[in-house]
Amino acid sequence: MRALIVYDSVHGNTEMIAGAIGDALAGEVRMHRPQGVDDAPAVESVDLLIVGSPTHGGWFTEAIKDWLDKIPADALQGMRSAAFDTRTRPTILSRIFGFAAPRIARSLEKKDAILVGEPGGFSVEGIKGPLKEGELERAAVWVQEIASSME
Repeated sequence: MRALIVYDSVHGNTEMIAGAIGDALAGEVRMHRPQGVDDAPAVESVDLLIVGSPTHGGWFTEAIKDWLDKIPADALQGMRSAAFDTRTRPTILSRIFGFAAPRIARSLEKKDAILVGEPGGFSVEGIKGPLKEGELERAAVWVQEIASSME
């Protein structure tokens, strides 16, 4: 399988989750921040596109938003994709505004991508982290389930 993981990370937690996801996938896996993936052919040449971001006020980062906005409407047609985020424990604000992964998933679907798994949410202990114990392992299981559903 050829996979591309596009992620943004502010405090390093989302990057660690992206790394665990990449390590758990068999095949060719490329990981890039959104600024490192400027052309549609880079996206079109993969079997699975995974996009991740920390949650900020219920949304993904501006860098992920800008990158998703630059993707032409038909560039992801039929592309298998998945979305994940990092998040703090649920609060009143998160109950109102939600989390980044479902919004990333909707953005991918609007570009005609096919979601192959539920959006993944991985917990950090505070704004800056660290990741909650066991989250790296949970991320690996999450993506392995996605990969096996594609076989």
